[in-house]
Amino acid sequence: MPDVPEDSLILVVDDTTTNLEMVFEILTNVGFEVATEMDGKKALQQAESILPDLILLDVMMPGIDGFETCKKLKQNSATCDIPVIFMTGNSDTDSKVTGLSIGAVDYITKPFHEEELLARIKTHLQLRNLTKTLEKRVAERTTALSRALKDLQESQLQLVQTEKMSALGQLVAGVAHEINNPVGFIHGNLRHASVYFQDMINLIDLYQQHYPNPVPEIQEEIAAIDLKYMLSDLPNLISSMKEGVQRIRNISTSLRTFYRADSDRKVSCNIHDGIDSTIMILKYRLKASKDRPDIQVIRDYDNLPELKCFLGQLNQVFMNLLANAIDALEESNVGRTYIEIEANANQVLIHTTLNENKNHILIRIKDNGMGMSADVQQKIFDHLFTTKPVGQGTGLGLSIARQIVVEKHGGTLEVNSAIGQGSEFIIKLPI
Repeated sequence: MPDVPEDSLILVVDDTTTNLEMVFEILTNVGFEVATEMDGKKALQQAESILPDLILLDVMMPGIDGFETCKKLKQNSATCDIPVIFMTGNSDTDSKVTGLSIGAVDYITKPFHEEELLARIKTHLQLRNLTKTLEKRVAERTTALSRALKDLQESQLQLVQTEKMSALGQLVAGVAHEINNPVGFIHGNLRHASVYFQDMINLIDLYQQHYPNPVPEIQEEIAAIDLKYMLSDLPNLISSMKEGVQRIRNISTSLRTFYRADSDRKVSCNIHDGIDSTIMILKYRLKASKDRPDIQVIRDYDNLPELKCFLGQLNQVFMNLLANAIDALEESNVGRTYIEIEANANQVLIHTTLNENKNHILIRIKDNGMGMSADVQQKIFDHLFTTKPVGQGTGLGLSIARQIVVEKHGGTLEVNSAIGQGSEFIIKLPI
């Protein structure tokens, strides 16, 4: 059993001066620090003030007796763990049972012997010291286990994220490759088709100049196909097809940029390419619907240097933050009419800049949605925490986002928000 600490403080409570002086002398002679009180009320105040290691408490006292004093000590969170030893001249069993039942640890009958008093005090001080030591060890072990659990959860998140991105990246790369071949074929041939059609139009014009009065059968066919309208509309058709093909090529490029396969080392990238590819993929959610106008995405890009990073993983961060911003805007639209929403347009502002020291890139993604309470902001990055209904959120997105920013890139991810004022997420990445 551990030794009794040399600086142990004992509070002695007794309404008899003779008893106080005797106990004080015995305890101080062996090295204990001693405080004394002569009534229960003052003893309660003194105990809460000095927090002694042990209390010797007389049972029979005027005003608040020992039993009532002990009850109040045990009801106070500051003093409830202090061991109490009763001192009394009454040695009947009922009194002892009463004392022990309200929280006392021992019972000493007056007149007591010095050796017995010291032996009981030392025993209970040793037990208290042992309890404190065990509590400290349990707390340390609990902290270590909590840290290990958090590390395990983060490792699981990283594993899930890596496997998800790897499988999705392979699928997207395959689809993009298959799209590129026919789209490239169409894109290249459209140029030739445009030239061929123009040559045919020129030839028809020449025929009409030299043969202004064709035979009746040709006149009937010209009227049937509305040749004049067809010749004017054909260039527009070719132009529309070119735009459609170019959009497919842009989507394919965005997919390959977004789901790029990150290697085991960082590479230099233009961070704006990642943001733009994410916006392209989310464009279907930004378009106007019968319930609301389109969501405006305002890009305010600074002239940034290239950043060494895992761009594929950062794109996942942009995806989570932008998707959450759109969710917040759609939630803020509930119960509002189309005209009301139009008057206060749904907006997502993306602002990039360098910090004052020019050694970090700051990316701010802000929406003008409902905002979050302080309590939600404290939990928003916690593992499995979500404010979305069951089946609509996993609670992994922002947890993974913070892990990617903090652990993979040595940056920070913070949120500023207030109810009714929208939310702003700030990514800070070292250059």
